[in-house]
Amino acid sequence: MDWLREPGFFGTHATVGADLSQFMATLFTGLFIIGWFQARRQKADAHHWLMLGGMVSMISFFIAYYLFRQLGVLAVEGKEGFGGSQELYDYVFIPVLTLHIILVIIGLIMAVYMMVLGFRSQQIIHGIRSLSESLLQTTWKKVGLVLGGTIVLVMGLFLSRVATAGFSMRKLEVYLVFLIIVTIVLAVEMAIQRIWPDGARRHRALGRFTMVIYCILFATGSFTYAMLYILYPGKIG
Repeated sequence: MDWLREPGFFGTHATVGADLSQFMATLFTGLFIIGWFQARRQKADAHHWLMLGGMVSMISFFIAYYLFRQLGVLAVEGKEGFGGSQELYDYVFIPVLTLHIILVIIGLIMAVYMMVLGFRSQQIIHGIRSLSESLLQTTWKKVGLVLGGTIVLVMGLFLSRVATAGFSMRKLEVYLVFLIIVTIVLAVEMAIQRIWPDGARRHRALGRFTMVIYCILFATGSFTYAMLYILYPGKIG
């Protein structure tokens, strides 16, 4: 995918991959915001399709990011990828980038979770979609199945990477952190369903939380893009 390393289409110092990353982030964040406003206007069907489209786009993009590794900002290139001072790099750029990466992980998990919750908590009566104001509970058995399936999937991906690129402790740490976060989210779900046993209320409450995450995620991503490719371009890119 050498074309991803070519000069980007936004006219900055970014590559095609970085510009494509910023474009996709703008696209699915825009879909999320429009979808959220549709929910506020009680337009459930428009909200459903906009949010579903945004979340599918987001997940698909990050799968492509994982496969090609040429999308997005220069997260692991080191100081040579950043043209600003060492102090700016250490105390501004790296903290914001670290926050962005953490939010990416949380955002991906919440995207999957909210899609599942949306389908579970909705009802369609006479062709009209709405949230069902009813009890929605998850059993520990279902949690075990989901966690077990996730472990099998993640370990399968890790072993495939080991087979092609060799073992790396850093890669193992990334996969283990992902599994820990998934476990925490499932545990939180079991706690949250005690607070909001009603599926509709849970969907609305977690939807607001997820929207905040996505907006901050877009802001931090745009900030790192601007610092790397507009304000302080480095030797790479």
